Amino acid sequence: MDGPDQIGPDFSPKRTFRERIRRTVHVFTTKDGLIGDYDYAFLFTPRLPFMKKQKRSAPFFGLEDKIPVALALLLGLQHALAMLAGVITPPILLGGSAGANFGSEEYQYLVSTSLIVSGFLSAIQMFRFHVYRTRYYIGTGLISVVGTSFATITVATGTFSQMYSTGYCPVDENGTRLPCPKGYGALLATSCLCSLLEIGLSFMSSRLLKTLFPPLVTGPTVFLIGASLITNGMKDWAGGSGTCGSNPGDGSLCPSADAPHALPWGSAEFIGLGFLVFVTIILCERFGSPIMKSCAVIVGLLVGCIVAAACGYFDRSGIDAAPVASFIWVKTFPLHIYPPLILPLLAVYMVIMMESIGDITATCDVSRLQVEGATFDSRIQGGVLGNGITCLIAGLCTITPMSVFAQNNGVIALTRCANRKAGYCCCFFLVVMGIFAKFAAALVAIPSSVLGGMTTFLFSSVAISGVRIMCSVDWTRRNRFILTASFAIGMAATLVPDWFSYVFTYQGDNHALQGLLQAVELVMANGFAVTGFLGLILNLLLPEDEEDEVPVVESDPEVELRAAAEAETSSRPEDLKN
Repeated sequence: MDGPDQIGPDFSPKRTFRERIRRTVHVFTTKDGLIGDYDYAFLFTPRLPFMKKQKRSAPFFGLEDKIPVALALLLGLQHALAMLAGVITPPILLGGSAGANFGSEEYQYLVSTSLIVSGFLSAIQMFRFHVYRTRYYIGTGLISVVGTSFATITVATGTFSQMYSTGYCPVDENGTRLPCPKGYGALLATSCLCSLLEIGLSFMSSRLLKTLFPPLVTGPTVFLIGASLITNGMKDWAGGSGTCGSNPGDGSLCPSADAPHALPWGSAEFIGLGFLVFVTIILCERFGSPIMKSCAVIVGLLVGCIVAAACGYFDRSGIDAAPVASFIWVKTFPLHIYPPLILPLLAVYMVIMMESIGDITATCDVSRLQVEGATFDSRIQGGVLGNGITCLIAGLCTITPMSVFAQNNGVIALTRCANRKAGYCCCFFLVVMGIFAKFAAALVAIPSSVLGGMTTFLFSSVAISGVRIMCSVDWTRRNRFILTASFAIGMAATLVPDWFSYVFTYQGDNHALQGLLQAVELVMANGFAVTGFLGLILNLLLPEDEEDEVPVVESDPEVELRAAAEAETSSRPEDLKN
């Protein structure tokens, strides 16, 4: 009996290998394999008011369809540009004055390494490894790109503030924060430890995960993450989130007194630069071509950088001093577990896990794959397990936790390409961008106001993602009560983050108790963690209420016949003339 697993003349490994070689040669040596018949003008045609609108759409490329090499490279670059801003923003913020307060060398290294690690770990998600002799997978097998998670920023910035206040990180005699590689290493080590939670939860049933963490819990949590991050974006928009912005009226200059174009915090020039970036993003969405729409954030950033460079805002010293190339582990940090950070990071990993489930579902949908059934459940399981493993690997590669990016789903929907070859090209471009350290140095040198105009838009998109998740909730009385109760303290903690800082006054020598109290303070200072915990508990405790059924009013047949006759009479030509 013949079958696909039988080794015979038609299934010879040598013949299969020769066939693969022949197909590869055909792809790289023929016009059909290199360029194909794709309508490339579709990607670059803008939507200007005076241009005639043409109703056309590109063909859809499925997961394993044949795709020309040039198109795969072009769409891969588009994916890389679409996620570039999201990949570089967390390391810039965590390495800055609100984080570990690193110098330019560490700054550039973190940006370069974030790009490299995102490229390699995205390939793991796309490849989808099968765990030997089990029903489990690592990865989704889709264009599931990963990048540094925004959810870590709020927890990390609060943790660094605590580290500096308790003496874990050094300050000078004037109270100015000094670089703290020890604190960043503690963030990495604790992140690696907490990643085991997501790895463990990935072996649970996807249905059970959705029961424990429904949109009723994850929606407001994601919303508050974005809402809390917008504060950092607006501070940068006005000139900077460091010491120059802490006391705007004291006459200090941003970003520093010796900067090429230093100005007071909140100056009109800073506000104008950020506003230029924001308006450019809006114009790209209105008039841009499909490729510009998916890269609108980068286009806005590029326009802001051009204007800032022309007006003398850029400092070239960091770019000139940067090496030509960089890679992982060029800089290292001492790894230590920071106990107060464990509880907040566990909440972060729950959020990252549920974000991954939602994003993988959306990727399956735009890729025209089933969003239910055994194959879909295995993709969810593989994606969550892959995300936990990538977070662990990222920490060992000196980068904070990773999460699946949602903006690339928009690229798939816009370009109608869900082919993994384009995803692999995206990984290639991310790695290349990270290796060239001059590119990372140029990104680090971007003025804060330009970066703030971009990040404010990005962080707002995170908050809107939370709103989108909440829109899938049935607005019953029970669900409204849970959202109200969880939002009450969570939103308050987001608006007043130091509200819980003076509750515990213990000053004894019990370091274990001190660590526990500091952990509680960190959790209570992060509104999304409070909202997540409250929503999870209330969703499990409060029973489902039977909704009041809307009474069905039986209509009178005679009334219906009379209304139909009147409608028919009023539609006659002689009645219309009158």
